[in-house]
Amino acid sequence: MIRFWLFVHILGFTLWIGGALAAMVAGIAGRGEDRAGLGTLVRTQAAVQKTLVAPGALLAVLSGVMLTFMVTSLRGGEAGFSIWLVLMQGAGLVGALIVLTVGLPTAAKLARLDPEGPGAAYFDELRQRQRVVGSVAGVFALTALVGGAMLA
Repeated sequence: MIRFWLFVHILGFTLWIGGALAAMVAGIAGRGEDRAGLGTLVRTQAAVQKTLVAPGALLAVLSGVMLTFMVTSLRGGEAGFSIWLVLMQGAGLVGALIVLTVGLPTAAKLARLDPEGPGAAYFDELRQRQRVVGSVAGVFALTALVGGAMLA
């Protein structure tokens, strides 16, 4: 059963990081777009956020919790302390919370706004927030990845 949860964990992390990188590359490539093209760009990024990034972050955290409980129960209640494990769990949890509580709602709001209409200033403000949130969550995700790699 541990192999199943490990597979789900790696799958979730791959969806999370891969989707976030895809959204970032799309944002960088779309810098030269006119205002009308930005609407299509943010709708695409919102779809990536909704179908890859958020479910991947959720899968990674839930499977990580399951793995923690399973390994602890196999060791008779002792998980063993490792700074790399704590780093992976802490950074992964914080990064996923940022994605799920700020990144996903911001992407959904952006997808509904018209970049050219009266809400253009709010659109730009939300795009800037999405950039910052994506960068911060990405740093936490990569930190968790480093912790997991050092743990193995």
